[in-house]
Amino acid sequence: MSALPHDSIPLVFSDEVADALAEGSPVVALESNVITHGLPYPDNAATARKVEAAVRAGGAVPATIAVEGGRIVVGMTDADIDRFAATPGIPKVSSRDMPVVLAQGGMGALTVASSVVAAELAGIPFFSSAGIGGVHRGGEQTMDVSSDLIQFTRSKVAVVCAGAKKILDLGLTLEYLETQCVPVVSYRSDDFPAFYCTSSGFPSPMRLDDDEVIARSIENHWALGNHSSFLITTPVRPADAIDSDEVDAAIDAAMAAAERDGIRGQAITKYLMRAVDAATDGRSAKANMAVLASTAEVGGRLAAAHAEYRRRGGTSQS
Repeated sequence: MSALPHDSIPLVFSDEVADALAEGSPVVALESNVITHGLPYPDNAATARKVEAAVRAGGAVPATIAVEGGRIVVGMTDADIDRFAATPGIPKVSSRDMPVVLAQGGMGALTVASSVVAAELAGIPFFSSAGIGGVHRGGEQTMDVSSDLIQFTRSKVAVVCAGAKKILDLGLTLEYLETQCVPVVSYRSDDFPAFYCTSSGFPSPMRLDDDEVIARSIENHWALGNHSSFLITTPVRPADAIDSDEVDAAIDAAMAAAERDGIRGQAITKYLMRAVDAATDGRSAKANMAVLASTAEVGGRLAAAHAEYRRRGGTSQS
């Protein structure tokens, strides 16, 4: 691996990622939080490798990103993945936490928000995640808004995802993105998806079916002077999806139980996700895995189209 400083923040690239970036080949950034705050070892390591394989199947090079030793590691090796997967207690690092964790020199698993920060610093224009954060239910009173949304207003990265989880207020999430002028495009779908549900019940602001048109749209967004993300959603495959009504019923029951038991703040997300998993007899956990892979594959495909568009100098084929 080679270290390339970005001002005072050292970036350490795997050889494969460094070569791909130097050649203008497509690269997709991935979050390391999936490794440390998902399944137990060794299933978490296997999952990270499946997500990377899905990016490769789409035609791009995966770059799972983490923090270690005061550096941002861009492109975790197999040894890195195993070490992070087997080490307990690695903190989840969002964008607000990065300066302190980097200064302390410890290990840190990056979330969506911190991953797009790192991806932009590394010169990687694409990032893929199963689902983004959003405005929490009751957010109009609590001001509980995911840092993912805030970071999208600040980082020039194309984000490919399966929408956001249904435990959030997806209507307010879409309103926030509109207010902040963050483009939201659904890839080959009319609806804004909801993680492992094919639809959130809300129509997408825009639908695009052509890979090159998406690439051109991304470049246009930045050429217009915007220093923000471009959000592309892709729904889970219907065969892997969970019924939306079933998830809604589980969330409603869990919300009532959480209110009764005084569960609030950061604890509510994990509580609701576990409740949905229990209500679906574990099918939501399986669907979660499917979303990770399908989104990563689409991310790889769109990154490849974007790299080809840039290689031709931003011109369409006649």
